[in-house]
Amino acid sequence: MSDENKATLTKANAAISAGDYEGFLAHCTEDTTWTFVGEQTLAGKQAVREWMKTAYVEPPKFKVARLIAEGDAVVAIGEIILKDEGGEETRHEYSDVWSFREGKMSGLSAFVVPSK
Repeated sequence: MSDENKATLTKANAAISAGDYEGFLAHCTEDTTWTFVGEQTLAGKQAVREWMKTAYVEPPKFKVARLIAEGDAVVAIGEIILKDEGGEETRHEYSDVWSFREGKMSGLSAFVVPSK
């Protein structure tokens, strides 16, 4: 199951990087919960959809350094590059802890800090 969950996350990230947000969300449960540690929690696929509309001026770019899977969890460690409304790129280091249920992403605890 761990390898299947890693493959699902890899497909989902490819979709989001291509700007296919609905393709990404197809890999999430309806009741998915995303927690951006120290910031906010999004409850449900619709809340994530609305957040993406404002957070992703352009599709994000991921540089995944490691994927670690155990049981129903996958940890992704890497860098995410986002563009702001002025077109400036911002780089962040991240560690995402994804929970899976029945082959779909059911939860996220995201630890994101600006790169130096």
